[in-house]
Amino acid sequence: MSRLKKATVGLTVAGTLAVSVVSGFEGVSLKAYVPVKGDVPTVCFGHTRGVKMGDTYTLAQCKAMLGDDLIKYETDMRAALRAPDSIPDKPYVAFLSLSYNIGPSAFKSSTVARKINSGDLRGACNAILMWDKFKGRALPGLTKRRQEERKLCLEGL
Repeated sequence: MSRLKKATVGLTVAGTLAVSVVSGFEGVSLKAYVPVKGDVPTVCFGHTRGVKMGDTYTLAQCKAMLGDDLIKYETDMRAALRAPDSIPDKPYVAFLSLSYNIGPSAFKSSTVARKINSGDLRGACNAILMWDKFKGRALPGLTKRRQEERKLCLEGL
């Protein structure tokens, strides 16, 4: 079950926060681009599935895509966690933002997920900082994002 969206009401508090956090970190590009040399084509708010250079979208399409992507990544994240509904909203959104950025497989096998599943939410928040590299190289933008995700996470404890 999604904590981001209620079927009849729309976005929940966590859903509104998730859209704000992820869209703020990802930024928006209506035309496909490669964010870092060696990365995959990306469009809209960090969407990568099936994207080819030259693809373009409207802002409305990008917003819809972000909503769909967040629900998909939330489903994958929840599948990796033993008790996702016990996580407060701010840490939940921080973990979702991380999962959205690193992908469900990396999240599932991460120290972050292991610490969440062992009940160590503070340790999980701190472990977010481990994910500031692309192909082994620390990137200032990722470092800043991880610091902000950690801050949000710890605020909610």
